Amino acid sequence: MNSDQFKKRTKEYGLRIVRFVETLPKRGVAEVLSRQLVKSGTSVGANYRSACRARSRADFIAKMGIVEEECDESVYWMEMLIGGGYADPKGLDELMGEGNEILSMIVASIRTARSKK
Repeated sequence: MNSDQFKKRTKEYGLRIVRFVETLPKRGVAEVLSRQLVKSGTSVGANYRSACRARSRADFIAKMGIVEEECDESVYWMEMLIGGGYADPKGLDELMGEGNEILSMIVASIRTARSKK
């Protein structure tokens, strides 16, 4: 997968999160968890775009580290929504799977970049 395809994939991931969050209750703890999920989920694509504009390999690795953290955090917030009973696990299976796939690809990319030093 090239960088343009991955940009598109991470953007779509963020959009899917936004659409999912729109289905959740707009009050209490569910709203707080939802906001956190939107912030981290949409920042995956934004930070990946930033990593693509890195000025050096070290800058790329650092920025990809942020992408990794945000993607992992997104999966965490989905787990919290499920654990708190605010979301149906079946409704989040595919989205969590996509988050974990993206996370694996990010980690692999970071490892590859580090090994080329």
